[in-house]
Amino acid sequence: MRLQDLDIIITAPPSPGWGGRYWILVKLTTDNGTTGWGECYASSIGPEAMKPVIRDVFDRHMLGENPENIELMFRRAYSSGFTQRPDLTVMGAFSGLEIACWDILGKARERPVWAMLGGRMNDRIRAYTYLYPLPHHDLNAFWTSPEMAAETAAAMVDLGYTAVKFDPAGPYTLRGGHMPAMTDIDLSVAFCRAIREAVGTKADLLFGTHGQFTTAGAIRLGKALEPYGPLWFEEPIPPDNVAEMAKVAQAVAIPVATGERLTTKAEFAPVLRAGAATILQPALGRAGGIWEMKKVAAMAEVYNAQMAPHLYAGPVEWAANIHLGASIPNLLMAETIDTPFHAALIKNTISVEEGFIVPPEAPGLGIEVDEDLARAHPYTGKGLHLEMQEAPCDYANGNAFTGGAPPEKS
Repeated sequence: MRLQDLDIIITAPPSPGWGGRYWILVKLTTDNGTTGWGECYASSIGPEAMKPVIRDVFDRHMLGENPENIELMFRRAYSSGFTQRPDLTVMGAFSGLEIACWDILGKARERPVWAMLGGRMNDRIRAYTYLYPLPHHDLNAFWTSPEMAAETAAAMVDLGYTAVKFDPAGPYTLRGGHMPAMTDIDLSVAFCRAIREAVGTKADLLFGTHGQFTTAGAIRLGKALEPYGPLWFEEPIPPDNVAEMAKVAQAVAIPVATGERLTTKAEFAPVLRAGAATILQPALGRAGGIWEMKKVAAMAEVYNAQMAPHLYAGPVEWAANIHLGASIPNLLMAETIDTPFHAALIKNTISVEEGFIVPPEAPGLGIEVDEDLARAHPYTGKGLHLEMQEAPCDYANGNAFTGGAPPEKS
């Protein structure tokens, strides 16, 4: 069995677009007709520019290869161009292709992917959800409303979720870390207070940030949040500065989580060594794929750290997260995005039931991709999957984060 064909589909989730502006799906076919699906979480260049990168990685390192040889193909991509160092774009391409190889192997052996990763360690996987507006909420007002967030949190607990994530401390600015405005600290505290009052001890609070603070600013914010007992403080400073993140972890009594912007064990290992985070959040479509993150999970065990796979993408990456999570002993939880489009794109083959996910028993990733639906929603915008703002933090008028990648204004 040899890898023979590659197809790339760029699909855009309908408004309001939770999960990003677009998802890069890849479909591999072998010479005996077996197909496998993967998803490339690659967002630093546009999707049309990413297509030839994915094609080059496939043609150069994978075409004609046995899909079993994942380690060999990873080393080819990782070493490409005499590098042997993490490359976010190349690994974003390879990761989705690697996921598709696992899907092929599972189908060929008539076994789910988790069965080939050491077997099933976890019979069900604890899911968590970001807090998105309910249908009756004002989409613009929601992001600065502790009351609306608390209402959503209570609704998610009613559905069975035992952890909810929220993110009121923006903005994300390309200028790097900043000192939070006092209004941002006050709003963050108000969110924590309102959500804790709404859910009590029925759900953990996951406080989301995305590297937007200085070390001192992150510590100030973290100290203010401590009374509400969040389970994690997500990526409080830019992820490239491991030593400074370790200072935050040592100063704040909230576990630090990081990883959605990291790729390969080469970037996760320093985080563990420095004690910068005890919860790792790889995005499997950019971090090197399933096998590479199985290695990172083993490394994390040594440091008594846990894994919480990240998801701000489509359901194919979600499926990969679930198979990894099913196979590791140090799983904390896995992010999920429960929208009708996510479910429809994989024909409801995996779902969240009362706050947990049961790993699929079907061969491969255990999903059936609706290819026609994916092609029926092409991406026509100009924005990247996620973007940072150029303007600095506004210390006079306050700041509002609008939930990841909302639809672009016409």
